[in-house]
Amino acid sequence: MMTLKLFRNARIYTPIDDGKPLAGNEMGYVAVTEEGALIVEEGYIASIGQEGEILESLPFGEEVEEIDLEGRCIIPGFVDPHTHACFMGTREREFVMRLQGASYLDILKMGGGILSTVDKVRSASKEELYENTKEVVSRAAKTGITTIEIKSGYGLSLEHEIKMLEVIDQLNGNPLDVVPTFMGAHAIPMEYKDNPKAYVELVIDEMIPYVAKRNLAKYCDVFCEEGVFSVEDARRILQAARGYGLGLKLHADEVYDLGGAKLAAELKVDSAEHLLAASDEGLRAMAQNGILAVLLPATAFSLRKPFARARRMMELGVPVALATDCNPGSCYCESMEMVYRLAVLGMGLSMEEALTASTLNAAYAIGMARQVGSLQRGKKADFVVLEGETPGVMAYHLGASNVKEVYKMGKKI
Repeated sequence: MMTLKLFRNARIYTPIDDGKPLAGNEMGYVAVTEEGALIVEEGYIASIGQEGEILESLPFGEEVEEIDLEGRCIIPGFVDPHTHACFMGTREREFVMRLQGASYLDILKMGGGILSTVDKVRSASKEELYENTKEVVSRAAKTGITTIEIKSGYGLSLEHEIKMLEVIDQLNGNPLDVVPTFMGAHAIPMEYKDNPKAYVELVIDEMIPYVAKRNLAKYCDVFCEEGVFSVEDARRILQAARGYGLGLKLHADEVYDLGGAKLAAELKVDSAEHLLAASDEGLRAMAQNGILAVLLPATAFSLRKPFARARRMMELGVPVALATDCNPGSCYCESMEMVYRLAVLGMGLSMEEALTASTLNAAYAIGMARQVGSLQRGKKADFVVLEGETPGVMAYHLGASNVKEVYKMGKKI
């Protein structure tokens, strides 16, 4: 006889998945069940709704484990669709340099930034890299993240990009769902600084085929930015990745408006990320092609830049998701609760819109919405119990975590 789990006496807040990312006013539609309950069977939601109706539906004679949530709010487990959580070392000195006026791209030109982390990752053993990444992921789980995307991109050679992707694969299911993204086009490595085109060819001719044939990544991403990869470089790399069956992502218009948003629309990528400098023209093109925007408010906050124009994107009909961008340089943040706060208090999203952006839309950004992102029958029982009555407590109660418990497939982690 199988034991069912009954979670009762809960205030349930969840967006409702109708088969596509939510955009515009739809992002503010969140289902609320004040006296709610859900039944979990083999890690999946078997039923969810009003407690009285759920209790009546319990099968006679089945063994049931009951968990009283004491009137607290529960939300879907956070989905973090953009991280660089596989790394070694930190870059605190560069943080001080930025505070003193150095720009992100200035630091990169001096061999810092991404390239300094590349040196540390290349020097680390696979075991050391695994242990460090596991610690980062464990901290993320404590903030309520139950599904996470992790990019490579600190190897910048076939050998070390593969090392990173193998570490990322080892972490899948331990305990979070981990979605791997290949990002060999994260920066030009020092050994190719005088011949960047040759590095682009290496990514296209060797890295992408190797990664795709061994099923090491679900997506391919490119840092399209001044001083990194041009629009034409990004187009070529992403078209090659698509030819090998990889999904497409694009770091677009983070520092300068190079036309990354328009390229994202042209290629119909799965998501365009950052978009701090994206023009209305580029955003309209994204809206017309249904391109999902992944916004990273903690990065803008850390870099002391204006937030991406989330409300404008929503006005234009661009679906918006949120992510941490966890990395050792521009944004050392594993907390989706912090991202939620910044979205509400800094970007002007409502409590409901920020919830949708950090759960359901985030799940769509990494192709996981059939399994996670909302609390509905048939999806994984991934949810967060908050020390409060609404998700708004995360923006209201500052300076402390409001996450009481985190459940992955019905098990407390």
